[in-house]
Amino acid sequence: MSDQATKRNVKLEYPIDSAAEIATDRAHVRVALEQGRGAVGVRAKVKDPGLFRDALLTAIGIRTSDLRFKARDRSQYLAYLIKKGKTATKEIWEAHKAFLDQSYAEDKHKETTLDPVWTVHPDELSLEVFSKDESAYARLSISNDLFEGRQASHGTTFADLTPKLAEGLERLRTYHPLSLEADAKSAPADGTPAREARDVELSQQWLRGFLQVQSASTLPAAVAEFSGIDLYNLLFLLRTRKAKKPPRALRFELVPGLAPRMIVEPWEAVLESHAGPYTGKTPRVVRTFGRQRLMGLARLLPHIKKARVHLLGAGLPTFWVLDCGKVTLTLALTGWVDSGWASAATFDALVPGEEAVELSKKILGVLANKGPLSLEALCAETSATPAQARAATQWACLHGELLFDVAHNVYRPRSLFAAPVEDALVRYGSEREAKAHRIIAEKNGVKITKVHEISGEGVEIHGDVDDKAASRKVSPKFTIDLEGRVIGASCGCPHYRRAGMREGPCEHMIALRLSYARRKTEEEALRQSPEGRKLIRAETRTLVRRDALGKETVYRVTLDDKVVRVAWGARQGLDDSGSRQQRLWFDTDKEARDAYFARLDALSAEGFIDAADA
Repeated sequence: MSDQATKRNVKLEYPIDSAAEIATDRAHVRVALEQGRGAVGVRAKVKDPGLFRDALLTAIGIRTSDLRFKARDRSQYLAYLIKKGKTATKEIWEAHKAFLDQSYAEDKHKETTLDPVWTVHPDELSLEVFSKDESAYARLSISNDLFEGRQASHGTTFADLTPKLAEGLERLRTYHPLSLEADAKSAPADGTPAREARDVELSQQWLRGFLQVQSASTLPAAVAEFSGIDLYNLLFLLRTRKAKKPPRALRFELVPGLAPRMIVEPWEAVLESHAGPYTGKTPRVVRTFGRQRLMGLARLLPHIKKARVHLLGAGLPTFWVLDCGKVTLTLALTGWVDSGWASAATFDALVPGEEAVELSKKILGVLANKGPLSLEALCAETSATPAQARAATQWACLHGELLFDVAHNVYRPRSLFAAPVEDALVRYGSEREAKAHRIIAEKNGVKITKVHEISGEGVEIHGDVDDKAASRKVSPKFTIDLEGRVIGASCGCPHYRRAGMREGPCEHMIALRLSYARRKTEEEALRQSPEGRKLIRAETRTLVRRDALGKETVYRVTLDDKVVRVAWGARQGLDDSGSRQQRLWFDTDKEARDAYFARLDALSAEGFIDAADA
C-alpha cells in the first residue's frame, strides 16, 4: 500500500479568524468557515446563550482531548545532574534537548487531523468532532428553536474552532444578548491581511476511525435510558475514585421490565436508572470501556434532561445521546486510543460488499430530494430489505457521503469532501492489515489451534498461519485481557523477531485475531438455531441476577460432551465465594446438550442475564 494511497491532502482556506466579542451589553460569536465548499453559513440571535456556550465548549473539549501516553521531558533533571557533577554529561543533555525541540517542532507544524465538520441542515445546525487520540467522536446538533431570525445557507464545510474562540466563550455570561455569525464568504475587515491557506496531510488512520465510528452507528443497538442525576452520580464516582488495577469497565445490566443498571468496576458500585424500565425484549450484559472520557460532559450536566445509551456489543462503540432540550449531543466512545489493531477485528464486519454500492447511490438520491429519513422509510422508497439498506448506508457512511443521526434515528445527507473518500483509505488500515485479509482469503490460511480461557485474566489464543505469498508457516499467539487489550503476543515471523510489538502487530497476528472474531460471531449465530445447537459439544455460559439490595447470584453452566456441570452462589466483591457444585452425567451427548440448554432457558426465565460475553 503506497504512501500516497494512505494519506489525503486537504487544503483549508478561512477568510477570517474565529472569535467571541464580549461587550458590556452584548456578545457576538463569529465562526470562520472554510470557503472552498461554496456559500455555507448561518446568522441568528441565540435565545439561550448559556446552553449554546456550554454545548460548544463541550464539543471543543472533546476534540482537543488526548489520553495517549506522553513521554516526560527530563531535560531539567539532566541539567540538575550535570550541576551536581553526576554521571549525565553535557553532551547527553544537549542531545536530549535538541531531540525534544525537534519533536515539538514537528508536532507543531505537522497536522494530521481535520477541523470540525460544520453542517447547516434545514431543521438544525450540526458540528462533528473527532478527538486527537481517536477515542471519542461527538456530534452536536442545535435545533432551529434555539435561534431567532435565523438566516441560513445549507451545506457542509469545516469550522475553525480556535483556542482564541474557546477563551472568548469562557467569558460569555448568560445575561449577554448573543448573536451568531458563521459564513464561508465573510470578508476580512479593512486593513486586516488575508489568512494564509493551510495544508493538512490527513492520516489514513484518523480518517478511517472517524468514518468507521459513523458506520457503526447504523448497527442495531440495545437502548437504555438514564436521567441527568444518574450521569451526575457516575461522573462523581469516577472523579472521587481511581481504579489502580483492572477490570476498569463500565458494565450495563439490562433486564426487560426493570430499571437499567450501571456497574462501575472494580468496586462493583451499582447505579440504577431513574428514567424508567428497560424496554428491550431480551436481557443483556454489556461491558464498555473508555468511561474516563465521560468526564468531558461535566459542563453539560445542568442542561441534561435525559440521557440514552446505545449499546452495540462487545468491542464496538458506545453512543451516549444527551438531550438538552434545544441542543442534543451524541458522544461515541470507541474504548481505545489510536484505533490500533483492536479495531481491525472489531470493524471487520462493517465493510459491506460491492453489491451495496449501487443501492447506496439510489439512497443518496432519495435523501437529497426528501431530506432525513429512517431506515424503514428508505426501505419503502427503494424497495430494499432492511439488511440491504443497512449495508448500503454503511457503505455511504464509510465513504463520507452519509450521516446517521443517532439522536433522531434518521439518515441525513452529508458530504465530508467534495468527492467520496477513496476505497484505499477505508478498506484496510495498513499494508499489514491488507496482507492479513489476503491470508484469511486463502484456503487453510489460518487455523485456530487453541482457545484457553484464563480465569481472572482473559482468553489466550493460539493458531497456525500459512503465509503462502511469503512461503512461510508461523504460529502466532496472544492473550486478550479482561479490558479487551492484547498482552503476551508473539510470532515467529521476521517482523516480530526484528521489532516485537514496537511497530504494531504483524499480519499473522492480525489474521489470527480476525479469524477468532469471525468464528465467535458464527458460533453465536449458530447457537440461536436448533441446527446450530446440535454442533455444540463443549461451552461455558455465565448467568447473573441482581436483587433489590444489589447482591448478585451467579450461575456458571458448562457442557462438556456427556457431562453438564453447574456452579452457583453469591458473588462477593470480584470473586465467587461459597459456590455450590453439581455434576450430571448422561448416556448420550444429545441428552446432555438438551439438559444444558434447558437449564439455560430456565435460568433466563427466572431473570438471569447471560454474561458470558460481557
